[in-house]
Amino acid sequence: VQLVESGGGLVQPGGSLRLSCVASGNIFSIRQMGWYRQAPGKERELVASISRSSSANYSDSVNGRFTISRDNTKNTIYLQMNSLKPEDTAVYYCNADVRRFLTVKYYPYWGQGTQVTVSS
Repeated sequence: VQLVESGGGLVQPGGSLRLSCVASGNIFSIRQMGWYRQAPGKERELVASISRSSSANYSDSVNGRFTISRDNTKNTIYLQMNSLKPEDTAVYYCNADVRRFLTVKYYPYWGQGTQVTVSS
């Protein structure tokens, strides 16, 4: 199972970015998916998560600015980030709870991360 993120980059404060994460490989079903971020010197934190039925949750720091969405037909999630602030600067990681074919349990998988830098 591979998770590949894209869409990161450098943006000015107040700007927008859209991250994508595609899951591929030996996948029977994906349960919860989410975006995490880790800034230098800080622990990895949950940004937003979304269930298979598209029920979403957000951290307080991004609620109202970020929107997570999901396309189950493509095993893909998105993170639309608006009104970006310098404190949003971090490496953003995709996470998915995946059940592989011929198995019964779900296991977490991670992408390699994509850098988001908010700076003027």
